[in-house]
Amino acid sequence: MSLKNRLKWFGFGGVMLVLGMLMTTIFNANVMNAEAGGKNINFDMVASTPAIKSCLPNASAKVSVQDFQGAQIMTIRVKGLPANTDYDFFVTQVPHAKFGISWYQADIHVGANGEGLQVVRGIFSEETFSISLDTLTTQGRENQPQTGAKFNAVNQYHLGLWFNDPQVPFNLGCEPGATAPVVTPFNGEQHAGIQVLNTSNYDDNNGPLKQLIP
Repeated sequence: MSLKNRLKWFGFGGVMLVLGMLMTTIFNANVMNAEAGGKNINFDMVASTPAIKSCLPNASAKVSVQDFQGAQIMTIRVKGLPANTDYDFFVTQVPHAKFGISWYQADIHVGANGEGLQVVRGIFSEETFSISLDTLTTQGRENQPQTGAKFNAVNQYHLGLWFNDPQVPFNLGCEPGATAPVVTPFNGEQHAGIQVLNTSNYDDNNGPLKQLIP
């Protein structure tokens, strides 16, 4: 690469680096402002089943939700999970099977220390709901027809976290008696593992998101 081209590349890269740092600073400032004022809630997620508690005795998550500028900022901190693994985070109607109406919210990566962090923005309060005014068929991500269902407004106040790779919990012995990994639809490819954490420490009818009243 010529010196001229190198300088051009460095200039572009430098601008992108500064922009990235600026966006991170603004986002962090927004989070700090939300935490400093406005309404907020804090709660825990717990092991989904006795089998999970047995194979991952330290698995847990702490969640904080801050009301901020017409929406909410949710911070999820997980720990006690297998190193270098990925998870899928959902908002659900109830915390346990069959979960009711569920909304794919984010991915969480866990590093070498068994901990992970995700921050998302959306409606995470007593106003969180889904609605379908008609039964419609559209093309899904694989261009296959998908038919929904008709239902009135349904609030979703619970949270759930799923293993992204079905093989991980199977290898850890989190599925006692199973001869093959259990596959669930709780990731972007609808080929996830079992649930690892949820908010079953709250009643089905009184999930933690219901606590935040904007």
